Amino acid sequence: MTAPIFDYETAFSRNIGWITEREQQVLRYKRVAIAGLGGVGGRHLLTLARLGIQNFNIADLDVFDVANFNRQLGADMTSLGRPKIDVMSELALAVNPDIDLRRFPNGVDERNIDEFLDDVDLYVDGLDFFVVDIREQVFAKCAERGIPAITAAPLGMGTAFLAFMPGKMTFEEYFQMRGRPTREKLLRFLVGLSPAMLQMSYLVDPSAADFENHKGPSTPMGCDLSAGVMGSMALKILLGRGGVPAAPTGLHFDAFRNKLARTWRPLGMANPLSKVVLAIANKRLG
Repeated sequence: MTAPIFDYETAFSRNIGWITEREQQVLRYKRVAIAGLGGVGGRHLLTLARLGIQNFNIADLDVFDVANFNRQLGADMTSLGRPKIDVMSELALAVNPDIDLRRFPNGVDERNIDEFLDDVDLYVDGLDFFVVDIREQVFAKCAERGIPAITAAPLGMGTAFLAFMPGKMTFEEYFQMRGRPTREKLLRFLVGLSPAMLQMSYLVDPSAADFENHKGPSTPMGCDLSAGVMGSMALKILLGRGGVPAAPTGLHFDAFRNKLARTWRPLGMANPLSKVVLAIANKRLG
């Protein structure tokens, strides 16, 4: 049997119409960094690979576990105990065998963060919600190097989106986490991501949001919606086409609530409204 032949133009021809053939070639040679390849990060990688992006810097130090089955694209009985970076690399290369993957199997830290962001046109946040310190460092380094940095986070049955664009409000200016205890950082990240807090009205068991043990409820729908929003915004950033809301503006779509909220929080977490929501979330989540 003749081995199948991969052809880039044919593989991504159905993108044409929503983007031009020239734009498809622009995307082909862009490089995107993704830290974390779990619930959203793995989907982000495959969404961008199917968009025709062919160069990635990817980082993850974890292995797949049964507890990942409800939401993580690479998690199944065949991948138990395998490194997420290996499984997701295989899935991406199965979409496009010409993809160039610069892999960071020990994750991102202060020792390799510069290398992780080398040659990068866009950073996409896929880190676990509770990995707060390295998230601060990556976004700070992106601001320093003028790299657009975006996060599309799954919240309940929806997604919240924030973009930190060169020359605009930074991650730290928005969240104001520096020097604060870990629990407060996590609450600030939650409230800053979703000032409208659309997901909270149907959180039937608040005890499932366990900040002390770094566990939280999740859904596959939230992860899928996050990848769709991220891919659309990544396309606009990489092609310089269409407006991208940048912090302190954010978006939150919740499929369960049938609602889309566009939020604006000048001063970030120092905004009076943000302070009120932070106090409510702190009380609700115990």
